Amino acid sequence: MAQLSSDLEAFGDPMRSLDEAVSHILGALAPVADVETVALARADGRVLARDLVAPMALPPFTNSAVDGYAVQFADMETAAGAPIAVADRIMAGGAAKASVPQGRTVRIFTGAPMPERSDTVYMQEDVRVDAAGAVHFPIGLGRGANVRPIGEDIPIGSVVLAKGRRLRPQDIAVCAALGLTALEVRRSVRVAVFSTGDEIVSPGSARGPSQLFDSNRFMLAAMLRRLGCKVGDLGILADDPVLIADALRQAARGHDFILASGGVSTGEADCVKAGVEQTGELNFWRVAIKPGRPIAMGSIEGVPFMGLPGNPVASFVTFVYLARAAVLALAGAAPEQFAAMPVRAAFAYRKKAGRREFVRANLRHGADGALEAVKFPREGAGLLSSLIETDGLVELPESTTQVEPGTTVSFLPYLLLL
Repeated sequence: MAQLSSDLEAFGDPMRSLDEAVSHILGALAPVADVETVALARADGRVLARDLVAPMALPPFTNSAVDGYAVQFADMETAAGAPIAVADRIMAGGAAKASVPQGRTVRIFTGAPMPERSDTVYMQEDVRVDAAGAVHFPIGLGRGANVRPIGEDIPIGSVVLAKGRRLRPQDIAVCAALGLTALEVRRSVRVAVFSTGDEIVSPGSARGPSQLFDSNRFMLAAMLRRLGCKVGDLGILADDPVLIADALRQAARGHDFILASGGVSTGEADCVKAGVEQTGELNFWRVAIKPGRPIAMGSIEGVPFMGLPGNPVASFVTFVYLARAAVLALAGAAPEQFAAMPVRAAFAYRKKAGRREFVRANLRHGADGALEAVKFPREGAGLLSSLIETDGLVELPESTTQVEPGTTVSFLPYLLLL
């Protein structure tokens, strides 16, 4: 079970920047210890537990990069432009020729092994074959052209993928090319998710006239699964500190992380605080972001706990920047930085200094073809429509106080964040 360091407990109450909050999370959470071996076909999205060292070179033999004619470059100087006879033919998958007579060429195809004496390949499009079958070569090609040397892509014994890599399809391709059939990865992080509040019910249940269907729990579970987590759904916990405390104790015994939505502010009706404090420790982090503040952090019997805001947009943003960082730290994954796109703002906006804000926006091409960010027309952290009708978030740093049309801003597409 992952343990929460005392640093996280002691983070305290002052307003903190988003970067400070993430830094404390990364420094406080230790990855799950368990390692398992999974089949290569099921390794996508998992976190590599050991450095992957190449057991062979890629390519494993020197081969032709094109369809053409293989020659010994020195023979071309001797031939002085005269046509050269074809001595043999090698197809991809065929055996390399041990020896090619001096002053001869070999018809070769892409991926075929290079003959022993040959070091250069002329593309078939660049040569002329006469009626007698002899090949006329152009001048100007350099020695070694169109040849893939052994180990050009990946040398044997090199570290191909570092420990902590969250595997992607292209990583799986490299492993397959190296002949691997299974990989050692960290065990999937087990996360318990729940919502709280008498004002919400699960979809499919009877809804009272003043109740809403719970959406956050389903959104958070989906985002966790995209990170490779195994999700335990605790459902909706009523506003009862004793009930919440009991559910948290049970969750701590079978999970690595507990994630709550709603009931984490300091209001009188927010019972999560009391429930957590009955069975563990809790601190409220006032993180200087909008939407988002506050965030609850703590531990239940050594298992980290995070409480996100109840408003859907605030829950989404705080998951992306804080809960996601916690999950990746528990998974043993290397920290991931979002690479924002610089685009032109097509809106005006004012904000307070010292707070990072995330503006929901769409991308479009301006009259000059440049990409522009168009702000969603309505405000509000409870507007689910603002998440489904936009392309991503404009990130406005703490130092920014005003955006005017034409200002360059940083845009983060949802495809990058999920």
